[in-house]
Amino acid sequence: MADETVSLHSPLLSAEVAPLGAELVRLRDREGRDLLWHGDAAFWAGRAPLLFPIVGRLPQDELVHEGRAYPMKQHGFARRSRFEVIEQTARQAVFRLLPNEETRAQYPFGFALDVTYALTDATLDITARVHNPGDASLPASFGFHPAFLWPLPYGGARADHRLVFEQPETGPAQRLADGLLSPATEPNPAASGILAPDDALFARDALILPQVRSRRVRYGVPGHPGLEIGFTGMPQLGLWSKPGAPFLCIEPWHGHATPQGHPPAFAEKPGLAHIPPGGAQSFAMSIRWLDRMDAGTAAPPG
Repeated sequence: MADETVSLHSPLLSAEVAPLGAELVRLRDREGRDLLWHGDAAFWAGRAPLLFPIVGRLPQDELVHEGRAYPMKQHGFARRSRFEVIEQTARQAVFRLLPNEETRAQYPFGFALDVTYALTDATLDITARVHNPGDASLPASFGFHPAFLWPLPYGGARADHRLVFEQPETGPAQRLADGLLSPATEPNPAASGILAPDDALFARDALILPQVRSRRVRYGVPGHPGLEIGFTGMPQLGLWSKPGAPFLCIEPWHGHATPQGHPPAFAEKPGLAHIPPGGAQSFAMSIRWLDRMDAGTAAPPG
């Protein structure tokens, strides 16, 4: 992997991105300390996969379009596809995925997916832009799935870590059932704006916030260095780990698994973006290194 990754550097962060999946595979602070999960397959081999053209699962793992079923595994094919590097500097790289025989067998639509990684001082910005070259609306979802070390390398146990939301998250939370989105709701553990993650939270798989209000969330041990995850154009947020695993996924999404009992026609799936002919839509997240994480609410937008 190391001989093919694209390296980016700023005074405060360094990153490596693999053309396979255009996946962020390493993120380090200026002291060389790892912030991203290293992909130990004993727990989970992923690091920060990109989810396209679906987030989550489809019924029977099939995309149904105009009466025809196309096999599509959970989270789509982008994470298993090799992207072309079309731009590379010391602080920015752009990766591109175009349709091919393998993608057309799963997703019968034309598209162009460009993913830009840009480092500026303490912030890594990741922007995915989906272009629709066709003459009909393009249905698609996009999601980010970064796994951060839990605990981070700044002192404090897993139990000391907090997620501090920009706003109280009073909307209901949801879960998956047999891989699809359950209609059942439950109280949001981030209703106060602060969530203390623990293994019990993930005993039933991911926690899904389908109507997340915040546009950023801070992660770490209060009083220590930490991270701030920002997300633009991403209506949902997933939180996921495996009990006992040393990582925590903070996942901004535009889309989610198909709700249980929903008709199988893909274009009618809730949560999709519908990109007009000749148009494009961007999906973005940022990872900002904080020299000290506050115990209170995250800073206001600005």
